Amino acid sequence: MDWSPLVELIHGHQRFVLSSHVRPDADAIGSELGLAFALESLGKSVRIVNPSAAPATLLFLDPTCRIHKLGEGMSDAEARDTDVHIIVDTSAWGQLLDVGAAFKKTAAKKVVIDHHVSSDALGAMEFKDTTAAATGELIFELTMALGCKIGPQAANALYCAIATDTGWFRFPSTTSRTMRIISHLIDAGAEPHTLFRLLYEQQTVSRSRLVGRVLSRIAMEADGKLAYLWVTLRDFRECGASPVDTEDLVNECLRIGGVLGAFIAIEQPNQHIKVSMRSRLGINVAAVAEVFGGGGHKQAAGVVIPTTLAEALAKVLPLMQRAVQG
Repeated sequence: MDWSPLVELIHGHQRFVLSSHVRPDADAIGSELGLAFALESLGKSVRIVNPSAAPATLLFLDPTCRIHKLGEGMSDAEARDTDVHIIVDTSAWGQLLDVGAAFKKTAAKKVVIDHHVSSDALGAMEFKDTTAAATGELIFELTMALGCKIGPQAANALYCAIATDTGWFRFPSTTSRTMRIISHLIDAGAEPHTLFRLLYEQQTVSRSRLVGRVLSRIAMEADGKLAYLWVTLRDFRECGASPVDTEDLVNECLRIGGVLGAFIAIEQPNQHIKVSMRSRLGINVAAVAEVFGGGGHKQAAGVVIPTTLAEALAKVLPLMQRAVQG
């Protein structure tokens, strides 16, 4: 990646707004925070505003609550009042919601930093590398190009970004490039054992009950090549759980021998259905998600469909069947 145009842009401006996608994950939040620390080390003014609040499970990365939800602590006008607006970890309008509307209207310079295959033309200076395992890798490389030193807070944020998007380094996207960056982050103060505990060993009883219920209804199709799950609002109510408790649940399907593809359909409080898809090498689930206006990576993609749970399953299931059957 040639970072020189962005390095020049950054050095030439003072005020920055950073944003990411709806329902931000650790790569989104870690990348935003990592970039914010780098910019602030250069004396820049930085604000972070997203279309969704940070999930409670990731608040340990943002103890001072500097990440704002648009409309709660930061207005549309404030989000547009900046020199440069940088979007990280997405390049799709459908993932930006109200932040996307502000991004369209702002007079600020516009930048996108992303590693996803699926994208829209956002009318921005684009720094995109689909070979990167996580946007956190790209933020690390930009930080190095800016000549910034990475402190412990930034190291932990970027470590979480990369570790979660690589499934704690077990996904095929993990490369020697990934591990060289991780080595640097550990040297800079990242604490893998602490971060793993905070990310994966804080499960509630409610989540355990929800996971047990949902896994008990796992369905198999395509001669065992496809597995899928679904979660209803009733499940959340009766287990005392919330939508964030379904994070990574779809990956349990890939633990089954012979499964090449999997998806989970989750009923949302607004009655829409969030569908997350996963696959083994060679099966492009991003192409399935794109049919419904979603996207992502070839092996990890998703979409929100404004329909009922039954209708969403009826629409997604045949496409996923075809995908795993080649």
